[in-house]
Amino acid sequence: MFRLSHYMNVLLQDDLVAPRRPRRPVRPVVIWNLTRRCNLKCRHCYAVAANHHFPGELTTDEAVGVLDDLARYGIPALILSGGEPLYRGDTLDLAKRAKDHGLYTALSTNGTPIKGAVAKQVAEVGFDYVGISLDGIGRMNDWFRGEEGAFDEALAGVRECKRLGIKVGLRFTMTRDNCDQLAELIDLAKSEGVEKFYLSHLVYAGRGNKHRADDTNWDITRAALDLLIARAFEAATKGDSFEIVTGNNDADAVYFLRWAEARFTQERVANLRQHLETWGGNASGRGVANIDTQGVVHPDTYWSDYSLDSVRNRPFSEIWEDLSDPVLAGLRHRPRPLKGRCGACAYKAVCGGNTRIRALQLTGDPWEADPACYLGDAEIGVVSAGSDEAAARAIISPFRGTRHDPAHRFN
Repeated sequence: MFRLSHYMNVLLQDDLVAPRRPRRPVRPVVIWNLTRRCNLKCRHCYAVAANHHFPGELTTDEAVGVLDDLARYGIPALILSGGEPLYRGDTLDLAKRAKDHGLYTALSTNGTPIKGAVAKQVAEVGFDYVGISLDGIGRMNDWFRGEEGAFDEALAGVRECKRLGIKVGLRFTMTRDNCDQLAELIDLAKSEGVEKFYLSHLVYAGRGNKHRADDTNWDITRAALDLLIARAFEAATKGDSFEIVTGNNDADAVYFLRWAEARFTQERVANLRQHLETWGGNASGRGVANIDTQGVVHPDTYWSDYSLDSVRNRPFSEIWEDLSDPVLAGLRHRPRPLKGRCGACAYKAVCGGNTRIRALQLTGDPWEADPACYLGDAEIGVVSAGSDEAAARAIISPFRGTRHDPAHRFN
């Protein structure tokens, strides 16, 4: 996840503070898919969820054992997901146990079940964060999610969370079908008092792989980042706490860094780059892990076809420390054994090679170039400058002479 608003604030801060490096081994944020059951039928669902019982899911006793191991191992955060996690009967009990362990605990939901007694129970758990997915306004969201009325119900869930004092964010998966509603969704988040907006790029996994032709082209992606940067800059300069983050395309960090290079002093840009390199980009297999509904451990949620082992065989903590698996070892290594454009990229220390699962899906090799990197060769230092001048100019021009151009204020 690229925390655009955070790094915008790093860029604009008056005191150029060096990034803090972790003093202890990195433990992963664990995204735990508790069930595949879901009331919606989203076009991009990586879990291929449906509204019926799926056999073989972890029992409550098994889930409690996993949870206790995660707490002992010292993971920094737990995200309970699905399917729709609220369609599993013991999800809130597991969440309470996670909170009792002192874990940062978040809920990833489509929002439609958050009403009435369920909303009160969600509030009683004390979730640190509830992320609700909306993939368009009104009928666009309903088409995307395969259920008429899903938008209204999800928005009602957002409002219930706000009414009950729960920190809530909106998650938006962008495709060529819904990209024109990005600005409207950001405006909706602001008007509803939502604290965070998360733009997720499409990942070729589950139904997302089936519909990968829906992925945006480079021009659309760049225009979306221009908009997000403008909104993040506006919020930062106004002291607004509204947070914008992106996920599943770590080239976003490089795009932002190059945006800064065109507008700010070398000192500020160098400080920003140091912070971005400390973050390191894509975290699959290192800072992010996934446990699926059957207890199988994956490098992240989109690697459902690549299994490390099962918590039914040995504890998660033991699986995650075992680097005999060559892919896990490669994901953990810095720099990763990247090939092609990604291997030659001058910014690979910033993005970490981007999303490896897309390369695996398209080429069969997890170390080949990510096909969703939308930066031209000249922008990433792969070929001599001048061979890709149009792309290079595109990243310099978006805010020149507009109210969003900060050059005159911070140089």
